[in-house]
Amino acid sequence: MAKRLGHTLILENTPSVLSFGAVGSKKESEGPLAGYFDQLCPDSTMGEQTWEKAECRLQKDAINIALNKAGLSPGELQYIFAGDLLNQCTSSTYGLRDLGVPFVGLYGACSTMAESLALASLFVEGGFGERTAAITSSHFCSAERQFRFPLEYGGQRTPTSQWTVTGSGAAIVGQKSVPPYVRGVTIGTIKDMGITDANNMGAAMAPAAAETLKQFFRDTNMAPDRFQLIATGDLGKVGSALLLELMEREGWKLEGRHADCGLLIYDAEKQQVEAGGSGCGCSAAVLCSYILPAIRRGELKDVLFMATGALMSTTAVQQGESIPGIAHLVWLSNTER
Repeated sequence: MAKRLGHTLILENTPSVLSFGAVGSKKESEGPLAGYFDQLCPDSTMGEQTWEKAECRLQKDAINIALNKAGLSPGELQYIFAGDLLNQCTSSTYGLRDLGVPFVGLYGACSTMAESLALASLFVEGGFGERTAAITSSHFCSAERQFRFPLEYGGQRTPTSQWTVTGSGAAIVGQKSVPPYVRGVTIGTIKDMGITDANNMGAAMAPAAAETLKQFFRDTNMAPDRFQLIATGDLGKVGSALLLELMEREGWKLEGRHADCGLLIYDAEKQQVEAGGSGCGCSAAVLCSYILPAIRRGELKDVLFMATGALMSTTAVQQGESIPGIAHLVWLSNTER
């Protein structure tokens, strides 16, 4: 069973991430990580009639890829943990409804992949299931319609804004067998520093990321130099700079070890994505296309995957409310101990 240290749970049975699938679209196919994806669709409609249905398709494809890699059928999963950015988790509920698997719908904004992976791992750790799945997605067009303006509006984007990734990542977690192993989980606390600009989510999320990371280091008595990669998702340019500053103020230097999924998935200069990528699918796709395979190959030994979310509501923001942030952390390793 897991051992609790403060807000951190150290997993004694070290579940395995058995398989993983990553799906993207046209803009992702033009980015630096294109060669790592399992599937890239040149048409962001994914062959569907609406943007919401296209995002449902992203989740369907990602989970099917992960299941096929593991040689599993949906009926061999005990639980699936999934979420997305849309109201009522539309993409997850509609996209996965035909699987017939017990479903836990989650909303952690862009932190959802870490949240789902953490819960999927804890269910296996506790013996509540032999195999579970974690999946999330986002779609540029569906997110723009819900959180900003319809695409037809043609509004200008600010330099601090981020480009929602059209992508999905799915991971199958099972009993200990192969790397990557899930060694620990830190559940974040909500941090709100009064940021009200919905086009500056990096600044809203950075304090939560710093709080969760500091909590993990304090709970475990570890330091940044233990890890080859500390991956956040998705703070972008603004939030990443703030995170480094906030951590250094208290003596933790992350330079050379920190990378942000929102800056990895796109070439910010060539692709005109302003401050970088964002969305549930950003960290999910980077995790399942690039990070998890690198751990399995032994290129990375210990990784902290920390997805960050701006827990904003369009209604609350329009009423003048600030934007709370959250960050959840999962310690992934090539070794069991």
